[in-house]
Amino acid sequence: MWSVFRQSLETSVDPLQDVVANYGQAPTVSIHTDAYNKDTWPTPWELIQENQYCEFCIVLGQCYSLQLTERFKGVDFEIHISVDKEKAKDFYLLHTQERVIGYDKYKHVCKNELPKTIETQIKYPMPKIQ
Repeated sequence: MWSVFRQSLETSVDPLQDVVANYGQAPTVSIHTDAYNKDTWPTPWELIQENQYCEFCIVLGQCYSLQLTERFKGVDFEIHISVDKEKAKDFYLLHTQERVIGYDKYKHVCKNELPKTIETQIKYPMPKIQ
């Protein structure tokens, strides 16, 4: 099913929105992966096999889904662990091509739409996947 989904992203009018919608239906758990320790992050195939998604794993899955398409081959992705200083709320954000996934649960937004109170704590450039 994941392969079919990734194939659909190749011709999608809005593949980022499709990724947001798809992972909005993922089975969630409270904590699955330590976002601060890259060595513990599951590979794309481990993530799909385990099929348990905490907030961080959702963003990780969204990133992997896009990276494993021809359409996004060579595109840079970064995962930012961020905090809204005003609301004291944490965010796991996926940044790519001036767009951000993860700030709004239902849609991707422009980087310049993020509130000025959002501060990146840690930035992880995602390695290219072959």
